[in-house]
Amino acid sequence: MSIELIVLDVDGTLTDGKITYTQNGDEVKSFSVKDGLAIASWVKLGKHVAIITGRTSHIVERRAKELGIAHFYQGIHNKKEVLEGLLEKLNLSMENVASIGDDLNDYSMLVASKLSYVPSDASIFVQKIASEVLMAKGGEAAVREMIEKLIILENLKDEYLALWE
Repeated sequence: MSIELIVLDVDGTLTDGKITYTQNGDEVKSFSVKDGLAIASWVKLGKHVAIITGRTSHIVERRAKELGIAHFYQGIHNKKEVLEGLLEKLNLSMENVASIGDDLNDYSMLVASKLSYVPSDASIFVQKIASEVLMAKGGEAAVREMIEKLIILENLKDEYLALWE
């Protein structure tokens, strides 16, 4: 069975986990363009991407739209439950899922996924149950590292590189 869906946590995975507020109370987050390019490429390959995050942020919603991420869930307490509902909608199973997260609120989703990845600075408790601990830290192209590993694992290298020829 091939990986058809990647599920992304946000804080500590797509970002470095820091939450910055301006004096006016606006929230600031930074995203890696390296992650963005890999995510957009995964979508161009006809694969699915979902963001399932515990927090709610207009900034993350904007980033999801920029990258063409069709499945976007925020303010989620039980990520595994939301993932199961999405799989039913897409007619996929956990055998088709690779996920990435960095902390305890990702634990059940990571355990349930066929493949699970965590950034190098993830909680030691999720590191212990992950399929692989990545070299990159959250917000520093960990998602790109995961996607490139999946591209190789799924024998999609030629199609992936052809997107940029």
